[in-house]
Amino acid sequence: VVRRHLLQRYEHQPFISCLAGFYSCRWKRYQRRKTEPGKCCCKTRECVFFPLLVGAFCFSLIFLYMWGEAKNDYNNFDWYNYGNLGFWFLWSLVLLIVAAILFMYITLLLVLAMCLLAEGQQLYLHWSHKIGTFLVLGFSITALFILSVLWGDQWKTVRLSFQVTAPYLHIGAIAIMVLLSWPVALHAIRADKKVVQVIIVGPYLAILLFLFLIPLGMYSPCIRETGTLGPKPALIGHRGAPMLAPENTEMAFQKTIEHGGDGLETDVTISYDGVPFLMHDSTLRRTTNIKEVYPNDTAQNAALFSWDTLQELNAGTWFLKDKPFSCMGSLSRADQNQAMNQSIYKLSNFLRLADSQNKLVIFDLYRPPEKHPYRDSWINRTLEVILNESGIRPHLVLWLENDMRSFVQSVAPGFQQTMGSKAPVEDLLMDNIVKLNLAYTEMSSEDIRTYAEANITTNLYVVNEPWLFSLAWCSGAHSVTTNAVHTLKNLSQPLFLMTPQQYNIMWILTDLTSVLLISLIFAL
Repeated sequence: VVRRHLLQRYEHQPFISCLAGFYSCRWKRYQRRKTEPGKCCCKTRECVFFPLLVGAFCFSLIFLYMWGEAKNDYNNFDWYNYGNLGFWFLWSLVLLIVAAILFMYITLLLVLAMCLLAEGQQLYLHWSHKIGTFLVLGFSITALFILSVLWGDQWKTVRLSFQVTAPYLHIGAIAIMVLLSWPVALHAIRADKKVVQVIIVGPYLAILLFLFLIPLGMYSPCIRETGTLGPKPALIGHRGAPMLAPENTEMAFQKTIEHGGDGLETDVTISYDGVPFLMHDSTLRRTTNIKEVYPNDTAQNAALFSWDTLQELNAGTWFLKDKPFSCMGSLSRADQNQAMNQSIYKLSNFLRLADSQNKLVIFDLYRPPEKHPYRDSWINRTLEVILNESGIRPHLVLWLENDMRSFVQSVAPGFQQTMGSKAPVEDLLMDNIVKLNLAYTEMSSEDIRTYAEANITTNLYVVNEPWLFSLAWCSGAHSVTTNAVHTLKNLSQPLFLMTPQQYNIMWILTDLTSVLLISLIFAL
């Protein structure tokens, strides 16, 4: 019997050695100290540091989740950094990789700590890991603070994501509580004082009860009765198909049409000699080769160039060089050659293409800078091109510009008047508004339903991720502006769609299974 116990302890020792070695760098048995469950698991200094380890885990988890859900807007983040740094780089992807690595590191330390506690070992975190913990904590808090200041709307994205991920996050949280029940039970049951048992078990049970009941407060438009889901939102290509071709070029809009897009979105600027053309940025630096052709004019406003000058520029080579999206697929040789030969696109040609394919068009119209010849007649000049030069059918035009709206309605009554912000239904009807063009962060199924009852449809921009498109679909959006027409077109139904009955079964089974497992662990 004695030999068997000694052998079991000997065989068990390598496992503890690995745990303590990785956590404390104490690979030798004489370097470790065992503590009885229920007693203090570490010295005072370590007791103070353990909450920091837990805090680093929590903050790194929050940042990783936040930045993971922000993937829909990575291009905006990279574009913002381009404007400040002057060169294009996928900083968003780098930040995601760093966040994932730091989270995995701190998670490993926390798992090692919990395993050591379950084995009755005293905790001692090596000084190098303490430095690492401070770095993770500092990085996560700093990143969250900076993003909150510069990009506070991203928290709205996080709140929206909970509407589709909350049921699954609930299951994950319950699973973690089941795993934690082993060290909790081990220390609580063997504690020599009732007060210690209450201190250990009380918070654990309180958190567990909260997780059991939290589904009562959950809301998701994707949890709905069968047959109540509305039609799939129409897809409007944001600057065409910028994941497949250079943005705002003829190729980009042709790609949108090829993949079944229902509409085309763009940005319109007016050249110095009065030719409306497509350009999102205020300068030509990012999306043309102006640095090679006119290196001294890279900072000049795009509207201050003549059309003849603009025609000299290439608007496609940058796309192959910079690869503006991290999820871009590889282009065929034919597409690469086509992209390399793209030029700046005229508004009139864009409208003819849309009319020939019966596609809706919506565009942001930029007013020229001061001292521009068309500074005060920009809307008139744009209307002249739409009505007289392009030949597009008026009902295909979603008119977004709010200046001189009454005048536009008088000369082009066939346009679909579109507003870029929420307003009372009465005011919208008074202005003959038939569509709202809203940022997806303003998504509200209740508001969408209220506007729909007044025959005012809602378009949400820019929706790229399948989960966000699914949420827009379940919320009743009529259309979305997207960079990913080729991806979203393949969705046959929303992700995470389930009936209330299916969700209740999932909720109850999760809670009952966890109660059974936790009870067995405490009983053993």
